[in-house]
Amino acid sequence: MPLSATRTKHRFMVEYSVNASPKILYPYLASPSGLAQWFCQEVRLEENQRYNFIWDNQSHFAELNSHRTNRSVRFVFLDQEKRSMPDANYLDFTIEESQLTQEVFLRVLDYSDETDDIELQEMWDGLVQQLRELVGG
Repeated sequence: MPLSATRTKHRFMVEYSVNASPKILYPYLASPSGLAQWFCQEVRLEENQRYNFIWDNQSHFAELNSHRTNRSVRFVFLDQEKRSMPDANYLDFTIEESQLTQEVFLRVLDYSDETDDIELQEMWDGLVQQLRELVGG
C-alpha cells in the first residue's frame, strides 16, 4: 500500500491542576513575557499581532487566533512567510475552575505533526512543572 503524501495531524490533550487563580495564570499563557518564562526561549510580539516563538534559536510565527481573558488562548502557527496555512498547527490553553472544589485546571490542546504521545506527555509535564513553579502551585 503506497504511503500518502499528506501527513495527518495529531490532537494531543492533557489537563493539569494548577494551584493559582485564573487571573495569576492567564498572563503566563497570553503575554510574550509570560510565555518566555516557561514555554520557550523567547517570544516577540511583531506587527499585525503576530507572535514569534523562538525555540533553539529558530523562529516559529503564530497568530493569536482567539482569547477570553482569564479563560483561554489559542495560537495558530503560520508558515515561514508568516501566512496562514490550511490545517495549521495550533496550541490551545484553557483555564477551568471547579465551582465545587475551587480547583484550577489548565487544559493544553496541542494540534501538530508530533504523534508520539509519550514524548508529548513528557514535554508538557516538564513545561507545566516550570509554569507551576512560577505561579507558586
